[in-house]
Amino acid sequence: MFCKETIIRVRYAETDRMGYVYYGNYATYFEVGRVETLRALGITYKSLEDEGIMLPVLELQTKYFLPAHYDDELIIKTTIPVMPSVRIKFEYETWRGDQQLNSAWTELVFVNRQTGKPVKCPDHITDSLKKYFP
Repeated sequence: MFCKETIIRVRYAETDRMGYVYYGNYATYFEVGRVETLRALGITYKSLEDEGIMLPVLELQTKYFLPAHYDDELIIKTTIPVMPSVRIKFEYETWRGDQQLNSAWTELVFVNRQTGKPVKCPDHITDSLKKYFP
């Protein structure tokens, strides 16, 4: 399993009238975590797109425990729990200090940009992950 922590500071524009981070903004936070997790493995979305691979989100699920507020420093813990195949799963936990605010997961699918058809995960990604899976 591979895990990466990404720090995000809540901006005022990301909060709602109650002073909470608007729930839809967590999907963006998870995207930042996902991009930085891949980057830590030496993979960028740009390089995947240059290879003709797109990674659309197939599914997103989130469970909320506590709200985040303006100016909170959040830690997004992003994990790749299983070796990817045609799909890749990311799990997330959002923390403020020692308080877990939510947990979530997304599943994305590797798609050939020209054909729009699902394809196998590129070998260089599975090669980068092999050392994290027994």
